[in-house]
Amino acid sequence: MKISIKDLNINYIQYGEGKDIVLLHGWGQNIEMMKPIGDNFSDRFRITILDLPGFGESDEPKNTWKIDDYELLLEEFIEKLKIKKPIMIGHSFGGRLAIRYSARNTIEKLVLFGSPCIRVQEALPLKVRLLKSLKKLPGMDSFGEYMKKYIGSRDYKAASPVMRQTLVEVVNEDLSKYAKEIEEPTLLIWGENDTEAPVAEAKELEKIMLDAALIILPGTHYAYLENLQQVINILNNFF
Repeated sequence: MKISIKDLNINYIQYGEGKDIVLLHGWGQNIEMMKPIGDNFSDRFRITILDLPGFGESDEPKNTWKIDDYELLLEEFIEKLKIKKPIMIGHSFGGRLAIRYSARNTIEKLVLFGSPCIRVQEALPLKVRLLKSLKKLPGMDSFGEYMKKYIGSRDYKAASPVMRQTLVEVVNEDLSKYAKEIEEPTLLIWGENDTEAPVAEAKELEKIMLDAALIILPGTHYAYLENLQQVINILNNFF
């Protein structure tokens, strides 16, 4: 199904009956990445999953977006679909968006899968420090785009120009202050070998949130899919 919000066509699916669950996928992903979770709860919940702008079958933003732009679109999307007090579930970037939404709106509960939220300053690898230093030399201004392509993440390299800059904007904001404002019960499910969102960040997130619990599972950034049945059992108890 499609709905027009902020002059963008947003693709979504909605199925099941009962209280609302809204699922938000990670960067570079789409509805299909969250459907295995939704399918297991559609017998007693109404499931809503959308392709976030720039992904799946939804339109790209017409210019660079920040996390606030995604959050405002999500607010309008949820209001238009008459979703009330949902359980929010997000993976990675979708979890960051869920944090931002939940800090501003009333929700039932929050579930985060491998969602980087707290910016942790780490020493840059020698290669990165060298390339950044070279860029500062006279006549090296045009070196910037090459440097980004050389040292950038896979997500950055795969994105269109608008989505590349959007990625830079949405990943560089520390969402700690918003996480601290969330009063509803929150479940953090992390993969012990997650290199995109290290467990150390999850432990810090658990500390600063008012009512959060962390469960560490075997696996990577996609531990929620790698341990799907166990995650379903955990969520059944949480809901």
